[in-house]
Amino acid sequence: MANLKQLTAGTRGSQMALTQTGRVITRLTKQHPELAVTTKIITTKGDVDDTPIPLDTIGKAWFTKEIEQELLDKNIDFAVHSLKDVPPELPPGLTVLPILPRDDPRDGLVATSATTLATLPKGATVGTDSLRRKALLLQTRPDLDVKSIRGNANTRLQKLEAGDFDALVMAVAGLERIGRSEMVVEYLDPTTFVPSIGQGALAVEVRLERTDLITLFKELQDGACVQATAAEQAFAEVIGGGCKLPVACYVHIEAGAAKVYSMVGSMDGTRCVTVSLEGPAAKALELARQLAHELAEEPFVAEYA
Repeated sequence: MANLKQLTAGTRGSQMALTQTGRVITRLTKQHPELAVTTKIITTKGDVDDTPIPLDTIGKAWFTKEIEQELLDKNIDFAVHSLKDVPPELPPGLTVLPILPRDDPRDGLVATSATTLATLPKGATVGTDSLRRKALLLQTRPDLDVKSIRGNANTRLQKLEAGDFDALVMAVAGLERIGRSEMVVEYLDPTTFVPSIGQGALAVEVRLERTDLITLFKELQDGACVQATAAEQAFAEVIGGGCKLPVACYVHIEAGAAKVYSMVGSMDGTRCVTVSLEGPAAKALELARQLAHELAEEPFVAEYA
């Protein structure tokens, strides 16, 4: 690492994105105080287009394409993302590495009056940009009015406080990163309300040719996070090839054991199937793939393959 002196990190300009990037830079420079790291704020299409279409439908690349182009053009050295927001297919020449211990992977209910999902009034309006969350919400409360909500976390909270929604479902890790975790009134059980693939984990994206940076960032990796998210992504690879339905997989690894939870839902949110498996941590990838094959056999899933 002796030749590395100056690096530039690319990031979106939201509070959450800047906080995440700052965390990575802090850890990096703590281990390598000789490094000077600057940030470059990059505006993505998702930052300027607030069309009320669920993110699952329009694609995660809305929030990464411009950043990835900056990487490919060598205007930045690396980018920091929430792993759950990284598209499954990367542009040629780029790679993503999960880093740091995983933060809370759960979804949280944010509401101004009700204290649980069960106590929301009948017909309450719940905001989310995720088809996965919509399917899981309607599985539990089919009477809810689930509507798309766009914007960064602070913007969504403002819309809730303005009375545009009765409640929101948001990633707990994201709320913690912007210092708003007190807004969570109920932490949703990840074994039944299955989180998005990679939720709670941070990742860096770099050019494959930068083997020096890949080596550098591998020093910041957490074994359990890498193992769990690799299994979750293996699930996505198996079921996601031709599947446009909302899917989820969450892997919890502890004391040499892996617990794998997964789900697939219908596009209209009226059907939702969850299955799980347990086994040795060394077989987490195999377990995740097995669940993906099992869910792919669901009749409503096969229609979209």
